Amino acid sequence: MEIDRYERWFMIATFTFIIGAALALMISVVGHHASLAESAGTINPEDVRTTAPFDAPGLHPSTDPDHDYDLVIIAQTWSWTPEEMVVPVGANVRILATSVDVVHGLKLKDTNANVMVIPGQISEVRDVHFDEAGTYWLFCHEYCGIQHHNMAARVIAE
Repeated sequence: MEIDRYERWFMIATFTFIIGAALALMISVVGHHASLAESAGTINPEDVRTTAPFDAPGLHPSTDPDHDYDLVIIAQTWSWTPEEMVVPVGANVRILATSVDVVHGLKLKDTNANVMVIPGQISEVRDVHFDEAGTYWLFCHEYCGIQHHNMAARVIAE
């Protein structure tokens, strides 16, 4: 069986592209020290608002000696609780988040905070720094329903 030279060239180009993409992915994962987040614990979604620390969402002195503050956040369909949080500039913050209804994604713009927020699981993001004063927008990056695009909150560093 003979393969046409154009078909052979296309097969080689396709194979080269696939190998190049796989190598680029491996290099970026290793280079950025990417890893899957581990659950910081579990929680009954029905009891979130009555279980510490989610019974008082917001900024609190950290229970972890490696962090200055804990930022406790609850995700629910189309909103975050609290919707506005104030953090001191230069603070090293640990974010603890959970959902009471569906899967959400927490992305805090201009920081390293990017994690899935799953009902029944406590998601943790360590070493979030607010080195500059300003507003840091918090978005949901997992589709959670028709008003998903309006699910935003803000962290103000001052």
